[in-house]
Amino acid sequence: MAPGATISSTAYYKLYFHAAKHPHQPVNGVLLGQQVGNVVKVEDVIPLLHHWTSLSPMMEIGLDLAGQHADESGLKVVGYYQARTNVSDVGLGPVGEEILQRLQEKFKDAFGLVIDGEDFGTDKAALIPWIYIAESSQWKVAPGSEAFTPGSAYQLASIDLPTSAKDYVKQGLHQAFGDFDDHLEDVSIDWLRNRTCIPFEA
Repeated sequence: MAPGATISSTAYYKLYFHAAKHPHQPVNGVLLGQQVGNVVKVEDVIPLLHHWTSLSPMMEIGLDLAGQHADESGLKVVGYYQARTNVSDVGLGPVGEEILQRLQEKFKDAFGLVIDGEDFGTDKAALIPWIYIAESSQWKVAPGSEAFTPGSAYQLASIDLPTSAKDYVKQGLHQAFGDFDDHLEDVSIDWLRNRTCIPFEA
């Protein structure tokens, strides 16, 4: 049975800000954390791309640098997240599946999170978890009760995070958020940490 997951406030704000900054473009990144018992604790997020989200040389470099940062932080790359251009598309797609298969080579319980564009900006978590089902050799939406609701194996560190993130976006905090694409255009952008725009309480 695949482990569940808990998403920290820092990790949630980062993936939320990434999607909010580029609402009409696909975005992606990786999840950093560690496994404790039967729960993967996602502690941080490294945002990768919003221009070229295919398996490009830039993607390869970004993944390598994110992996190095995880090692230096004492964490593992435990998963991948993405938002699709079509708000109703919550599938992983070939690129998402390929990246997750690579991540599985180093962390066997790597899982995916797809941002649900239709729920994004509401008081819902707006995240769809995907796991690998070995019996069918396929990536599928994690079974069980609706993710990020009471009783689910997938939880946010606080149920108030979607509302807080939405409020911070209204304040424009996400505009200072940078990913690897941004860093390639301006090397002063701290895409690995984004310390200047993550709320203090995170």
